[in-house]
Amino acid sequence: MAGLSAAALQGAKWIDPARPAELFRRNGKAAAGILIHRDELSADEHRYIGRIAVSTPARTAFDLGRRPGRTAAVVRIDALANATGLRMSTVAELIGRHPGVRGLAQLREVIGLVDGGAESPQETRTRLVLVDAGLPRPQTQIVVDDWRIDMGWREFKVGVEYDGVQHWTDPRQHQRDIDRLAELLARGWLIVRVSADMLRARRDVIMLRTCRALRQAGAEWPVVTRLLANCVA
Repeated sequence: MAGLSAAALQGAKWIDPARPAELFRRNGKAAAGILIHRDELSADEHRYIGRIAVSTPARTAFDLGRRPGRTAAVVRIDALANATGLRMSTVAELIGRHPGVRGLAQLREVIGLVDGGAESPQETRTRLVLVDAGLPRPQTQIVVDDWRIDMGWREFKVGVEYDGVQHWTDPRQHQRDIDRLAELLARGWLIVRVSADMLRARRDVIMLRTCRALRQAGAEWPVVTRLLANCVA
């Protein structure tokens, strides 16, 4: 098993079950509903789950990270790393082993952006908005007493959280969120909440609110000053 099929078998979430199965095969005819890859795997680039041979997490990430679409690649490898504890250093080793294959330039960038702390594709996309704006990379899954914050900067007590639809449509979840936010605020945290609409069409708002929170908390990073100045201009 290869690609997204291998990722799913190794516990990665957020994979569309309607996608075709993916296999490595040296030869044979194409089959309906199956995506065939003819790459050669080294002996240490596959493993068995039960009686099913699958590409290792590192090789799976090596393949997924080279597919077109930087954001999609980071989302997929974030999910794989979250499920398996995969370290990007093991993926980097495969780059040296397979020089000249297509997509290595993107893969090098992608493995520098991956964070296995992301627990959903939208958390990954939110993190990329912050990183692409030039902000220092946020820590993921920050633990504060009995709560966790999706991402943020602990030294300034600034957190950023993606609120999925369940945060608004489930009354019990909504009430827990209200109580949780009140407790975090009481502990000095500033929380920037991100919605699907903001992530889709108003990414500048995410960046602006985050920069304002960081400035309020005392962050004197030049990038914050520059981003805020650009927004005013």
